[in-house]
Amino acid sequence: QLQASGGGMVQAGGSLRLSCAASGRFLAIYAMGWYRQAPGKQREFVASITSGGTTNYADSVKGRFTISGDNAKKTVYLQMNSLKPDDTAVYYCNADWVAIVGDAPVASKDNWGQGTLVTVSS
Repeated sequence: QLQASGGGMVQAGGSLRLSCAASGRFLAIYAMGWYRQAPGKQREFVASITSGGTTNYADSVKGRFTISGDNAKKTVYLQMNSLKPDDTAVYYCNADWVAIVGDAPVASKDNWGQGTLVTVSS
């Protein structure tokens, strides 16, 4: 499971930090990331990080958002600075992993958390 937290309401120019923790038994977590879905829009990619530390960002958040991870805690963070009203959305955590189910490894992509709402007021 993925548990996201840290959303809230902030004024434009402000900052928020999102966290997402994976719970369960894993052989490996290959990558974790964030997507967001604004009202009336499709879900879009925000940022991702691999277990090796390689990061990738959507152009719309480059220079403002920073993704980081703690492999030992199985947690990914998204530091969001200089927030804009256009950043208002439900933010979803995403991960690719090999979980241990029973005694067997099970590879799984596109595992989703429950979402956390970020509201940026102008």
